[in-house]
Amino acid sequence: MDFSIKAFDTKNTLASAKTGCVAVAVFENKKLSQAAQALDTAGEITAALKSGDITGKAGTTLLLRGLKGASTERVLLVGLGNADSVGEKAFTSGVQAAVKVFATLGAADAIIALPMAEVKERDANWAIRTVVLAARDGAYRTDAQKSKKDPAAAGVKKIALAVTSNAATKAALAQAIAIANGMQLTKDLGNLSANVCTPTYLADTAKKLGKDYKFGVEILERKQLEALKMGSFLSVTNGSEQPPKFIVLKHMGGKPKDAPVVLVGKGITFDTGGISLKPGVGMDEMKYDMCGAGSVLGTFRAIGEMNLDLNVIGIVAACENMPSGRATKPGDIVTSMNGLTIEVLNTDAEGRLVLCDALTYAERFNPAAVIDVATLTGACIVALGHHHSGVFTRDDDQHNALAEELAAAGRATGDTTWRLPIGEQYNDQLKSNFADLANIGSPGGASCTAAAFLENFTRKYPWIHVDIAGTAWKSGAAKGATGRPVPLLTNFLINRT
Repeated sequence: MDFSIKAFDTKNTLASAKTGCVAVAVFENKKLSQAAQALDTAGEITAALKSGDITGKAGTTLLLRGLKGASTERVLLVGLGNADSVGEKAFTSGVQAAVKVFATLGAADAIIALPMAEVKERDANWAIRTVVLAARDGAYRTDAQKSKKDPAAAGVKKIALAVTSNAATKAALAQAIAIANGMQLTKDLGNLSANVCTPTYLADTAKKLGKDYKFGVEILERKQLEALKMGSFLSVTNGSEQPPKFIVLKHMGGKPKDAPVVLVGKGITFDTGGISLKPGVGMDEMKYDMCGAGSVLGTFRAIGEMNLDLNVIGIVAACENMPSGRATKPGDIVTSMNGLTIEVLNTDAEGRLVLCDALTYAERFNPAAVIDVATLTGACIVALGHHHSGVFTRDDDQHNALAEELAAAGRATGDTTWRLPIGEQYNDQLKSNFADLANIGSPGGASCTAAAFLENFTRKYPWIHVDIAGTAWKSGAAKGATGRPVPLLTNFLINRT
């Protein structure tokens, strides 16, 4: 899908635009947007509103054809609610409704002429990103591994956005397209079956990104991990025939001496639970346990396309968690890279065992901040549902500011977070009679104890943990990876340039 910016003025009017469809806004109080007024030369849009064919409620639509005085074949009326205060939610629902209609049309191109600079507390740049991400999400297909692809849909393939053309809007469009491309990579990786998307496949994907965008890429193999004494990470991969891969990407777009932001992704390409075997129902969705890794790779795709002026390191710890005669057993004690010993009480709490060594490895980059991203706990879904990603960090001025910085990036993209606590009371739940730490806590606060476990390996730099168990994929009829939190992470990095 192609996107462009198209500005209109007194000479180049919206009414004279020759295109398959123009989407314009109408409102609940029977008002028309300026763009709708420009096309309403014969009063047909006003008549549609008065007749009740469309109410103007946010997300409603009505398709009109052959309007007098308009060169376009079709005009799509899109309800945006209250004309005096178009809110973010109303605008987003209107855009989503519009692109859904676009997908059903025989038109190849269209113009979105919604009031992009008039959304309450937002600007045209935010609106541009909203349109692009909604359109790309609506066009996404999940038939990559089908022998017969679903028939190619008709629908709009080129969308022009009716906004002022200037450096800011052009940059916003380029950023939006880059984020959409990053999200698509993350979705593609998540949706692939686990016999295809193995740790080696993730490593090969990183190599391709390195080649395409001039990233530095290093793939550490088992012998190197053993030399680094990553006993915790390696304990998870013991039961699998697939070799582990520890992937490091480097985008050095900032000044040479600037401390980098490090992104760490959990890359369990399939999680059976190991010896602590998961129930069979729904286990197929454990191919999504690498979505943290997928989001790091997707974010790198986005920042590479933008050639972001920032130093960013990506770390992906990739392996499978499988049961076998070699698999780690409940009660085994392993030694992590930083020397802490861990009693593995539950082999299905493997993500933290992988991440803790990756977080220790991150120390060598003297980072400005480290953000780890993981489908870590089902308890996070219990707490937050599928709306917000859980965020955990230390409670001090530096980390509170960092958490708010990330939260602001989420609010700006709709890829939102919600902060949950950690602290010594949760660390107390991780005490073991036989090792420095247990890998699960006593009952209660499972997401918080998981984050508290990770905090033990992050005390040499600013750090945030993002639990995406509830936001990385959808179940049911709409099953599939969402591409989150690529918008969150990318916008956080953009804001740091």
